[in-house]
Amino acid sequence: MPNPLATSSRLTQLARLRLADARQSSWIARCAQADLEAVRAICSAVRYPICRILAVVVSKLGNGWVYPILAAIVLSQWGWEDGKRMILLAGVNAAIMHMLYPLIKHRFKRRRPFKVDPRLPSLLKTLDEHSFPSGHAMTLTGVMAPIVMLWPAALFSAVVMACCMAWSRVATGHHYPSDVAAGVALGVGLGYPLSASLIAYF
Repeated sequence: MPNPLATSSRLTQLARLRLADARQSSWIARCAQADLEAVRAICSAVRYPICRILAVVVSKLGNGWVYPILAAIVLSQWGWEDGKRMILLAGVNAAIMHMLYPLIKHRFKRRRPFKVDPRLPSLLKTLDEHSFPSGHAMTLTGVMAPIVMLWPAALFSAVVMACCMAWSRVATGHHYPSDVAAGVALGVGLGYPLSASLIAYF
């Protein structure tokens, strides 16, 4: 015959687990809603032509065009011998970021904001289907990590560039703030230690 006390204890534990799951689901839903509201607020800026043009231009630069520009700036300031070191390290980081972020996106399969809310604009064609994390933010910060390590005076410019890229990715309706925050965190968190470990070989 089952022990009533044991049965009651198991039921209580089950109830607690269900309550914890419900609270977690509610918390996740609130965070997701706040993320979407932030996208709506930021996207409202693209009503103004200058903001719309800026968002599109910065996002397109992040498709790859910004990196030859960065390489030219580095070479003009440091010359070939010192500049190539930064460029090679940045290139290694870029390659690794490009291999990693599609895998992460496929794992999470987060829908882009403009697909969740059709009222949001999509100012550009997307390069892939999923939203989390932002590959643009992840790659840019990963590339900037070794440049800032070897050229500390570039830190302010790197922060401004990362902020502009993050804003543009949300303003175009392609990403949530949490997407770009995760992209920056991954870019720095992976790019910095990778560059620190490889810097002696370049």
